[in-house]
Amino acid sequence: MKLPRFKSCVPLLFVLVSFRFGTSEADEAFKMNAENIDMTLASNELVFINFYAEWCRFSNLLAPIFEDASKKVKEAFPEAGRVVMAKVDCDKESSIASRFHITKYPTLKLIRNGQPSKREYRGQRSADAFAEFITKQLKDPIHEFHDLKELEKLDNKKRIVVGYFDRRDQPEYNTFRRVATNLKDDCQFHVGFGDSVSAMHPPEKEGSLLGTGSPIIVFRPDVALSHENDETYKGSLSNFDELNIWAQEKCVPLVREITFENAEELTEEGLPFLILFHKPDDTDSIKDYKAIIDNDLISEKQNVNFLTADGNRFAHPLHHLGKSMDDLPLIAIDSFRHMYLFPNFKDMYTPGKLKQFLQDLYNGKLHREFHYGPDTPSENSDSNQIHHVEKRDATSPPESTFKKLGPSKNRYTLLRDEL
Repeated sequence: MKLPRFKSCVPLLFVLVSFRFGTSEADEAFKMNAENIDMTLASNELVFINFYAEWCRFSNLLAPIFEDASKKVKEAFPEAGRVVMAKVDCDKESSIASRFHITKYPTLKLIRNGQPSKREYRGQRSADAFAEFITKQLKDPIHEFHDLKELEKLDNKKRIVVGYFDRRDQPEYNTFRRVATNLKDDCQFHVGFGDSVSAMHPPEKEGSLLGTGSPIIVFRPDVALSHENDETYKGSLSNFDELNIWAQEKCVPLVREITFENAEELTEEGLPFLILFHKPDDTDSIKDYKAIIDNDLISEKQNVNFLTADGNRFAHPLHHLGKSMDDLPLIAIDSFRHMYLFPNFKDMYTPGKLKQFLQDLYNGKLHREFHYGPDTPSENSDSNQIHHVEKRDATSPPESTFKKLGPSKNRYTLLRDEL
């Protein structure tokens, strides 16, 4: 038997009928309001928030499930400062709803060390699923090594942050762990302690409380940016915000790899994709593409997402473009309406060509020329004016395929995962 699906309530200009289901007086979830929200977010590693409206049927269906989950989480993680299951009545706390851009009820968001997660929770809506999700989020994101030689075997296709500490109970390590929790989806984090990293530590100043060595944090770029060297963090290891900003700049690159796991998150940013499709073992094209973006197109980072895509995994978009693995590498734009192919991959190396390709998207030239053929200068007129060559039968560019990887319209599901 097929389980029923529950969608969200969308606020209307007026509500004909307002109703609410019964709720328990002994609430397990923490009631968050304008007076306590900032302190709650600042003093807890994780805050999982249920944004609801009392008039919304689906909010009321979720309410007892969320309360049950809150009880399970409290029993599993009773220590202060680890996790809070919270709820916000968006009608009463409209300023909080606006702050987190809440437009549908119920919406579930995770706040990690005071920072909202990039994606909403859209998994199964059951008490066990919520508790399992929180347990997974609190899992230690740092891999410990016991010999420096182990670092030579790390995946050089990943961005890596390595910490060298004297002891696990150093305050600086807790700062490092909090940063790793925030960025675990973007970087691999590794740590060594004591004798296993003693060769990395400079001689300690007399009277230091840190023991045999000062903590060291090092960033190691992926192989596709091998022209960069390992970089040591030179800021304060006691300042969470400072270390977090530094690590975020290193771990969240200008050019990112799109996968089926992060596609939803990337589409939610709402920016067109400029994508390099490559063969799985083609690191040279990736390296060159990243260098060109970094040198010539950094000014466009607010207007477009620069991505790489494994052509084997994303064969469907290639098929949409009339291409296959044999045609790689190639570059294309997905505007979330249509896809446009960069005519010749080798033109990427000609200064200004890739930037002009983006400009042609912004000014509509890509779409116009797909329908009507190349623009040509008009006779007896200023050379900057154009007219279209003889119009072809109207055709449409290939439709966007990546927009289909965005959030489902049936995104709010109480009883099971989205299919």
